[in-house]
Amino acid sequence: MTPPRWANTAAQPVWHGGDPVPGPLDGRDDAGYADLRDYASIGDGRTIALIARDGSIDWLPLPNLDSVPPFGALLDAEQGGHIALAPVEEATVERRYVPGTNVLETTYTTASGRVRVTDSLNTGLAGRLPWCELGRRIDGLEGSVPLRAHVVPGTCLNTASPWVYDSVHGKVLRLDGLTMAVRTLAEESVQVTARSITVEYRTSPGSRHLLGLTSTDSEPLYLPTPQDIDDGVDRTIANWRAWSDAFVWDGPWQEEVQRSALTLKQLIFAPTGALAAAATTSLPESHTKDKNWDYRYSWVRDTAFSLTALFRFGVREETHGAISWMLRILREQGSQPQVLQRLDGAQCQDEITTYDVPGWRGAGTVRSGNQASDQLQLGIYGDIFSIVQLYVDNGNVLDEGTGRLLTTVADLACDTWRSPDSGMWELPDEQHYTTSKLGCWQALTHAVHLAEIGQIPGSVDRWRHEADEIAQWVSRHCWNEDLGAYEWYPGSGMLDASILLHAISGFDRGERMSRTLDALAKQLGDGPLLYRYSGVDQEELTFTACSFWRVSALALVGRVEEARDLMDELVGTLNDVGLLSEMIDARTGAFGGNLPQALSHLALVNAAITVHGESDG
Repeated sequence: MTPPRWANTAAQPVWHGGDPVPGPLDGRDDAGYADLRDYASIGDGRTIALIARDGSIDWLPLPNLDSVPPFGALLDAEQGGHIALAPVEEATVERRYVPGTNVLETTYTTASGRVRVTDSLNTGLAGRLPWCELGRRIDGLEGSVPLRAHVVPGTCLNTASPWVYDSVHGKVLRLDGLTMAVRTLAEESVQVTARSITVEYRTSPGSRHLLGLTSTDSEPLYLPTPQDIDDGVDRTIANWRAWSDAFVWDGPWQEEVQRSALTLKQLIFAPTGALAAAATTSLPESHTKDKNWDYRYSWVRDTAFSLTALFRFGVREETHGAISWMLRILREQGSQPQVLQRLDGAQCQDEITTYDVPGWRGAGTVRSGNQASDQLQLGIYGDIFSIVQLYVDNGNVLDEGTGRLLTTVADLACDTWRSPDSGMWELPDEQHYTTSKLGCWQALTHAVHLAEIGQIPGSVDRWRHEADEIAQWVSRHCWNEDLGAYEWYPGSGMLDASILLHAISGFDRGERMSRTLDALAKQLGDGPLLYRYSGVDQEELTFTACSFWRVSALALVGRVEEARDLMDELVGTLNDVGLLSEMIDARTGAFGGNLPQALSHLALVNAAITVHGESDG
């Protein structure tokens, strides 16, 4: 089968780690799509913008992260909309985040001089603003550099048409309930058409300019002055630094761990505390099949993984907020907990909306919605108990309602662990997946612990008995001596990288798990990277999180030096500003799947924590 156009990675950059690397603005293909590795993200706690190396904001859902994007050139280069800002002349670019923040600095060098653009989704004195406020500060450094900005709202994935309206205070942009205004400072000229605004700037040494955008949804539009927006950039830098100053990490890979923590902070939806799995939808996972999914949801699994990092880093507010929100949603769902939730906590619907747009580099179906919530995934029981045990073991106390909920979940694990399910990878083929059984074992082991310390009521003897039954079943039926590994499901003769999570869970840190690591590296490995399961290399890229799980597992089975060496290799797969996607092409370093991906950054952070802990031990 001939790969589609998006799979052509010949022009992709090589890996270059997390240090700023100057380079030309030549990362787009003929259709106008940038490489996924070229994107940096900024966020305000409610939405996230993706900015390409050439200065174009190609993704900005408004008002919320899971809204249809008025600026969505990422999925529709021609009609999706963008906010471009760059020198008119040919330029090289070097970029970084302002240290300790999610504010992006990009420095352009042209034949005429140098200029710095600072990009911020502004926050207020008390957190996020009631409106969305984008500030793009322009500082002249050397010479006189002409720049041009284009603010071009798109069609909300071909569902609406933008228009420029006159108002008593100037031109505003309206689109599908949104009202937006462009604010400028020290510009040379502004040109307005029926559907776009173009602004020209010219810098000089020490000059200050601004391109701003303010937006509301189905409510009056607040119009800050350009100076207010510029001041907001400084305030946002101070807010991020205040958060980072409370961040505690004294271990290795300091820069990569802190950047991952800041990225995860971006992905926390502040109105509820939910952790979004990624900032995007429908970026392709496969070059042969339709695997374009919406990841702007909160998975119980990701919340469980995030708590290890948040507790370790001394982050209190986000930890309590995420747990409280997740447990409230689970209580509302009762005896049938869903594996994922909407960011606002509303019930996930079966309906999937598809949009008549080409997708990134023509990759196909663009979706809003996710049907995985209806699947039976036994691993969710272990995820729920991991969340709660971490919370309790870090000195906190459960309420009675949560205790009763957990009793119900533990009993469900006892009753359902013998059933086939869709597994962690949310597959349509239901099987007796090894890691699904171990998710139930994990839940029941934690349930016993919580009951013994008086945090939940329930049948401790039953839970302990069923946990032992599961462990024996897995040992008898899921070990394949010919493979030298735990197999994907009994009789499959195939491997599944998610077994790595059960070195982390504590099920097996002995010889069998160590041999499984070697089998995974041999059969699913491509350099330092891993594919998800046997055979998937024919249609997908490697799965980023699996590679970092392998680091943790190596350390936990006592192979700490190997783990450290592998980690050193893997941190070189981050892009120039320290971000990770869901998948990586092992040949070229090209990114695939949605980004930035919470699970990838969580796996990196927890690998660093594990290696550091085992080294000290």
